[in-house]
Amino acid sequence: MNGNRPNLDLAPIGNCAVSSLIDRQGRHVWSCAPRVDGDPVFSALMDGDDPQHGFWSIELDGQKHVEQAYVRNTPVLRTVLTAEDGAALEIIDFAPRHAKHSRTYRPIALARIIRPLHGVPRVTIRMRPARDWGARPAPTTSGSNHIRYHCTDLTFRLTTDCPVSHVLDERTFRVERTLSFFFGPDEGYDQEVGAGVAAARERTEDYWRQWVRTLYLPLDWQEAVIRAAITLKLCAHEETGAIVAALTTSVPEFPESGRNWDYRFCWIRDAYYTVRVLTRLGAIDILENYLAYLRNLVDNAAGGHVQPVYGVGLEGAITERIVDTVEGYHGMKPVRVGNQAHEHLQHDVYGQIVLPLVQSFYDQRLLRPGSVEDFHALEQVGERAFAVHDQTDAGLWEFRTIARVHTYSSMMCWAACDRLAKAADQLKLHDRAEVWRERAGIIRARIEKEAFVPEEGRFAASFGGTELDASLLQMVELGFLDPQDPRQVATFDAIERDLKKGPYLFRYVEPDDFGEPETAFNFCTFWFIEALHMNGRADEAREMFEQMLSRRTNAGLLSEDISLGDDELWGNYPQTYSLVGIINCAVLLSRSWTDVR
Repeated sequence: MNGNRPNLDLAPIGNCAVSSLIDRQGRHVWSCAPRVDGDPVFSALMDGDDPQHGFWSIELDGQKHVEQAYVRNTPVLRTVLTAEDGAALEIIDFAPRHAKHSRTYRPIALARIIRPLHGVPRVTIRMRPARDWGARPAPTTSGSNHIRYHCTDLTFRLTTDCPVSHVLDERTFRVERTLSFFFGPDEGYDQEVGAGVAAARERTEDYWRQWVRTLYLPLDWQEAVIRAAITLKLCAHEETGAIVAALTTSVPEFPESGRNWDYRFCWIRDAYYTVRVLTRLGAIDILENYLAYLRNLVDNAAGGHVQPVYGVGLEGAITERIVDTVEGYHGMKPVRVGNQAHEHLQHDVYGQIVLPLVQSFYDQRLLRPGSVEDFHALEQVGERAFAVHDQTDAGLWEFRTIARVHTYSSMMCWAACDRLAKAADQLKLHDRAEVWRERAGIIRARIEKEAFVPEEGRFAASFGGTELDASLLQMVELGFLDPQDPRQVATFDAIERDLKKGPYLFRYVEPDDFGEPETAFNFCTFWFIEALHMNGRADEAREMFEQMLSRRTNAGLLSEDISLGDDELWGNYPQTYSLVGIINCAVLLSRSWTDVR
């Protein structure tokens, strides 16, 4: 990869079955198969500064300039490479997604088109998939117009109308016509590859444009909202309805921090925020599919413990291990596969199961509205929420060695009981509504007593504590406090004083299992922007939001964290939390459509 140092200025493509991250030079540097949590076929992002395999590059001889942007309202990526002599070519990257045989066609496949634009571009194609977590290149076999790559969990076939030997020998050659590539399962390609890939591109672009047309958008910042919404959809594993927190693993929260986590799984918390914001935009398809995933989890739990995170196939055991076959992002180890958080107690998950499922009792758009039987099954989750609302847990920040009764967790348990009461009224189960209202009142009283700091007139992050964390800003959003409640105002003021550093907000500032945090958490900064607006400081909120938008990558996306001073993005990417924050703030801060009538 010519010694180019990796960074997070990456553009994802995908089709809700497979995804790939492409860098600013048009190189595939991260893609896992056959699922997002699988072995990386392209692993270069996690293999130090100069990996020898785990990527797919198209290198232009004498390259001087690069331009890259998505095709409007799609995740189809266009990269234009220009050489010193003016020769230029475009690369179109996408994952096919369109209707075929009366169903959605979303193969575990990536497609590329190379087209000369000016002069006579000369290129070298380096196709180097990896296996065994980047340990070695995938062995190959080839035919007249295809190459097989024997990766860890899947054998891929690259079908192309480019001379196969050009790819195998990494030969530099002239691009005098359009070349097409289909990198998918080891199956025969049943049509002429150029026409087939071109047709798939057209249909894929049409699918995404039509999907975007269904979104209810704010007047302002529409491009930012559209890009965030498309990328959130790319984080959905459509087969099961799961939504992953990010597409990557082990991008550290800050340099040499050891805070390198695998986010390629479905966190109940992250998915709750994702479906909530997409439903706000009218993307009911994501909600409906995720509700099926949740109902399966509820059935499997049978009224017992619910993990905070599961595999995209509903797996409970996602055992964490460290792999040494790759060097890590910027050479920073460890590289983790799996996540120990599946062993944690995080009691907020019960609220985050109830809240999206409750919508099914109201929303007439759903193909499968919630039933009375669904409500009674959901009551088991509420029973669990009530039982644990005042018990210690790891909290939403997933502390590994710190256990407290976290205010946010207790508040989510309150929300579970509160929403069950409202759902019971909707279903005319008034006796059950009274039961859940009483339980919600009990939890509210405990929070107001145990988490309140009377000498400061504010709430703390844990029962009996005085520490702060940004999740307290959610008390208004969840309906626990009125925006003008003096306790809310005092809590907001304390958070601004202690957690705001420059233009960003930290989750918390006290040392945790790995020492003191050094980067701000992007989602928390968006929470703070919302709180600024609700506290009557709309101009400051808009200014801060514009600042955050300016920190996005060229693809219009954000990772989990950002560093002070140099504004470098850290943490896994693209992070669903951060994209949710973009959409929420845009909707909240935008002018009304009535302003332009």
